[in-house]
Amino acid sequence: MARLPSAERRRQLTEAAIRAMARDGVPRTTTRSIAAEAGVSLSVFHYCFDSKQELIESVITTITGHYVTLVKEALRPRSTLEETVRAGFQAYWDHVRAHPDEHMLTYELAQYALRQPGFEHLARRQYELYAETYADLIDQLGRTMGLRLRVPAPALARYLAAMTDGLTLNYLVLGDEGAWNDILDTVTSHITGLVSEP
Repeated sequence: MARLPSAERRRQLTEAAIRAMARDGVPRTTTRSIAAEAGVSLSVFHYCFDSKQELIESVITTITGHYVTLVKEALRPRSTLEETVRAGFQAYWDHVRAHPDEHMLTYELAQYALRQPGFEHLARRQYELYAETYADLIDQLGRTMGLRLRVPAPALARYLAAMTDGLTLNYLVLGDEGAWNDILDTVTSHITGLVSEP
């Protein structure tokens, strides 16, 4: 087994945990199964992570990072605010469709954390991270396009997080690919109505 820097090994184990948890479910995924998925010894796992809580937090952060990078790149200014916002939602939506297992895992992680004594703060952290992510995206869009918000930025960030969370779960449960262009158009129109251009 090649020696890797600690940060790279943690990344490798986190990605292995995402695959194992998405396949087997959070409660059935053990540190041993994660180490096997990553092709490392159990001692390497325990060297990189002090606890299952630390691993779950890393999983939550990593899954969020998978799509945030895509959305940030998609939010480059276009000819209209509506086109720019629509591109951001489309990038997120393309990730949901390509990786439904990861998005389903986020709901399972939240439920697991809420039901597991001592893990409750991880569910809270997960949803705080969603709001923080939207706050960063709102800030990015504001700086690049000079927008003024018609609602407080923290309220808009939490609203967007809740709305996206609900739409994602709706898609995972109901599917119906054909409906999503109209849904994304509706969401885009609504969100652009909450900001004003200079």
